[in-house]
Order: sequence, then C-alpha cells, then structure tokens
Amino acid sequence: MTNSTKTHAPLAGDNPKQHKWNQRYQQATSANAPAQVLSDNTHLFPRHGEALDLACGLGGNALLLAHSGLTTQAWDISDVAIAKLQLLADQQQLPLQPRCIDLQQQPLPASAFDLISVSGFLDRALCASICAALKPNGMLFYQTHTLAKAIDARGPSSPEFLLQSGELLSLFAELTPVVYREERDCGDLQNGLRNQAYLVARKTA
Repeated sequence: MTNSTKTHAPLAGDNPKQHKWNQRYQQATSANAPAQVLSDNTHLFPRHGEALDLACGLGGNALLLAHSGLTTQAWDISDVAIAKLQLLADQQQLPLQPRCIDLQQQPLPASAFDLISVSGFLDRALCASICAALKPNGMLFYQTHTLAKAIDARGPSSPEFLLQSGELLSLFAELTPVVYREERDCGDLQNGLRNQAYLVARKTA
C-alpha cells in the first residue's frame, strides 16, 4: 500500500527548474517506459529492500521497482509528475512513495537504500552522495546520454549533461561494476544501445 501523506506539494519559492519540468509533464497521460538498464537486468534486483528512483519523472523506473516487490521512493523536482505518479501508485496499491524534492537542496540519506536507479539525468556533483546512500551490497542502476552520437542528435545538447566515453565507470569508481554497456558506433546502428551508456554496480560491504 502507498503512503497516503501528501508528497507532491510545490517547492517553496519561484523555481524555474521546477516550472520547466512541470510544463513538460503537464500533458502526459501515462508513465514512461522503464530504462533499459533496469528492464535488461531485473534478475540482479535484490529480492526485497528499499529502493530509490532519483529524478523519477513520470515514474516508469519506480513502478517497475515497486512491482518487483521493493519498497520504493521516487524523487523528482516536478510536483506535476509526482502528483501523476502518486495517482498511479494509489490505483495499483504499490509500495511506492513519490516525493517532490530538489536534489540540489535535499541531501541523500547515508546507507539508506538497497537499490538506486537513475536514468536520463546527470549531475556529477551528486555521484559521491549516491554511492554513500547505498547500503553495503546495495546496487546502482544508472543510464543516461553520451557525448558521442552514433545515430542522431537525440538527448541533451550541453556537454554538462552528456557522458564522456567510459565516464560512468570513473564517476562510480568506488563501486564494483557488474554490467557496463556502451556500444557507441560499432556494428548495426539500427540495433542495440546507441547514444547512451549504462552501468550496474555494487557497493561492496
């Protein structure tokens, strides 16, 4: 069952970033598909525990985690997205708690989660905190866009939000890699994972 406490109140003050994402999610009518790093690797999920989906958007990742039996928090700056995700969680009676949080202002709790997922989001300054927020043996599932474009220009345009080749491995060097995928411009460009990289990594005890 979900927590009935209201978790989607707007952030205090005039927040341009929140306004930008609210506009993007205003017309959405359903959750996004879960990231490939999760759907490819569900066999690596812990059987039970606490999960966090950071920058969750409309909650495709969070819904998959909750359906897998994990008690899941979903954080995003958009109160519009959080309200829509809360409705879905309530309708499906999932162990899912969406929360409207600005990651620039809300510190991640230490050693709190058995699994953290992040997709389509990159803030290098948060990487150390993400590692610290994992419990011993906790798992990170991370996927986002790369600077190298193999097929087209989809994804962010600013290098600030794009990964260099192999960068996920260095950003989370304190974790032990379990799966890493970055296919770049090799082989048949109409298939596979293009313009993105993903990492599954474990925090050793």
